[in-house]
Amino acid sequence: MTAPAPQPPAGRGYGLVLMLIVATYVLALVPGVRWVPAVLLLVQTGTVWQALRVSRARPVVRLVCAAVVTLAVVAAAFALLVPGTALTGLSFLAAGGLYLVAPVSIVRDLGGHRRVDRGTMLGALAAYLFIGMAFGFTYACVAALQPGPLFGDAGDPALPQALFFSFVTLTTTGYGDLVPATNPAQSIAVLEALLGQLFLVTAVAKVVENWRPRGWRQADDGSGGPAAPR
Repeated sequence: MTAPAPQPPAGRGYGLVLMLIVATYVLALVPGVRWVPAVLLLVQTGTVWQALRVSRARPVVRLVCAAVVTLAVVAAAFALLVPGTALTGLSFLAAGGLYLVAPVSIVRDLGGHRRVDRGTMLGALAAYLFIGMAFGFTYACVAALQPGPLFGDAGDPALPQALFFSFVTLTTTGYGDLVPATNPAQSIAVLEALLGQLFLVTAVAKVVENWRPRGWRQADDGSGGPAAPR
């Protein structure tokens, strides 16, 4: 019987996921060029694949992601050949869907960690960034598909603006320079703010529950204890 392939250390694996997320964000800042969405989709696919591999996602999750990637590649290819807002919007929708699947798998994996270590912290940060990026692509999708401007007088956002608004909403910073004019963007913004706060609350609860200083762990293991009072 063949032994299963060894899994990379969680800290190293989630560190690479973070690097890929940053690379995706930087690539999304490139001014509007026709080939950028296709390259961006390839980088996104690699990012989600790495996240699912490190978090040991279930086979059915990987199968769903493979189906979404296939549809996204077809939409991106048509968008390159026949420019159109509908196809671009579908590409952004697929990207948002991929970036929402990854944090679910990461959170499930982190829930099994018995203590908070570097891998736990990097994984939680990666999941948080995945959520912000997913909603950013969702706003770009809505802007491409709906008839009216997403932000009213400010017009439709470019992808960098959509990502900026997403992270401002996720962290409930609320600068107020960009405001969705109508639904469904308004409802999506409310949902993102709620998810952002819920994620922070649960992540902090996980840290508080499982984090213990080294001296406390030694005392629990019987290898050491607090110094006797003088």
